[in-house]
Amino acid sequence: MFQRITLAVFLVLSAVGLSSAPAQADDPSFLTFGVGAFDFNRQKDEGVEFRLDYRTDYKLWIFKPFLTAAGVSNGMSFVGAGVLMDVYFGNRFVVTPSFAPTWWRGKTSTLDLGHALEFRSQIEFAYRFDDRSRLGVAVSHSSNASLGDTNPGTESVLLNYSYPLGKVFGR
Repeated sequence: MFQRITLAVFLVLSAVGLSSAPAQADDPSFLTFGVGAFDFNRQKDEGVEFRLDYRTDYKLWIFKPFLTAAGVSNGMSFVGAGVLMDVYFGNRFVVTPSFAPTWWRGKTSTLDLGHALEFRSQIEFAYRFDDRSRLGVAVSHSSNASLGDTNPGTESVLLNYSYPLGKVFGR
């Protein structure tokens, strides 16, 4: 269900994003730091998730590639790469849907995600400051898409800060 909702939001935002080019034209690459609650929905093996993303300013049509790495206080970790899309609402508000295959490690006695390959879909709602940095809230879902014998999936909610890299700030 979460994946269907994410796909629908992604498609709607894709259509909206095509008309929002002026606000995003000068955005730099970002280093995004995130911290939040892992497995907050099912609560089988909750923990604190720490995440670091490198979000490039390079564009492939409307998509931007990114790298991601996360560690969870319960011993789990995720490393991967994917694509995202920034959708601007004025100059201040940015919605960023993303998708990333990740390599998962860290089965615990209460939560086994069922396969080493997991797929993370996420939506982030952020406020964009004058210096292009962003502060946002992201909700993500990780699932193995039924590649394994089990596919429990898990959700995270994070507070993200995106630090702009390599551009001169201001207008």
